[in-house]
Amino acid sequence: MIDFVGKRRLFFIISGVIILIGLVFTLPVGPMGLKWSIEFTGGSTMTMQFDQAVSQADLTNAMTSLGHSEAKIQRATGQGTSENTFVVRTKKLEEYVQDPVTGNTIAEQQKIKEALVAQFGTMDITESYDMTSTVAKSIANKAVIAVVVASIGILLYVAWAFRKMKHAFRLGVCAIIALIHDAVICIGVYALMGTFFIVEVDAMFITAILTVIGYSVNDTIVVYDRIRENSLKHPGLPLATVINNSVNETLARSINTSMTVLFVLLALFLIGGPSIHNFVFVMLVGVIVGTYSSIFIASPLLIEWESGRLGRVLRRLSLRRRALARG
Repeated sequence: MIDFVGKRRLFFIISGVIILIGLVFTLPVGPMGLKWSIEFTGGSTMTMQFDQAVSQADLTNAMTSLGHSEAKIQRATGQGTSENTFVVRTKKLEEYVQDPVTGNTIAEQQKIKEALVAQFGTMDITESYDMTSTVAKSIANKAVIAVVVASIGILLYVAWAFRKMKHAFRLGVCAIIALIHDAVICIGVYALMGTFFIVEVDAMFITAILTVIGYSVNDTIVVYDRIRENSLKHPGLPLATVINNSVNETLARSINTSMTVLFVLLALFLIGGPSIHNFVFVMLVGVIVGTYSSIFIASPLLIEWESGRLGRVLRRLSLRRRALARG
């Protein structure tokens, strides 16, 4: 039997170091920091319909050659939509640019259309509009609100589901701390990837973070449920022993479940299109970190809280926050 509880501080230190490194890369200093896509900074969206077959990769290369390497390209879906219809998102297009051939001024959208027609044949831009940074910020704010609402719902549900246990509310709080731990590490890893590989934060990233939060809590609740069963079955055992036994009993299940999910995600990452790469990458990191936190973070935190150490740490953080607020 592995002594997870006895080595909990080692795991806390490992998590702390990983989080600290991630936070450093999140700082907008030099090349570091999160790279926000046009969905959050604002930009232009065009719906392009081609009369002949055009691959997404060829269209991406064409947009790159036109100076729009940041372009996000997806096939349009929906009833009556042609297979060769694409939704293209770019940074905000200029109202007028100089045509390199004639030297005349021309709308940048028209310049793009003429270049694509020359390369791929007949096509038309059936719809186009600009998205301001105000709309983009609204999307980001709604994503934050979604995370907060989800966290509150998880806290209340866990407290209710484990109400027969002593200090059931603490389980909910520890589950929230674990999911924040997972989200922060995913963001830190993404910031690191953005620093070295120019990976941008887009709507798929936000979706992946919310999915990771759900997965993390699901794995944590499996462990908590076994803790509840063992605590009711052996009321005389110390909490540390109950938690250690419960984590060991659910270890194989947690790892097996995570491995099956990882295999599917890895296959999607290798053979899926570029439009889902960011989503799948965050999910790969999230599943690994979520499994780790449910075993090494969420449950051992209960021991720290029971001993009073976690409470003291939270009080110190609260006092420091108030002191900084006062100036």
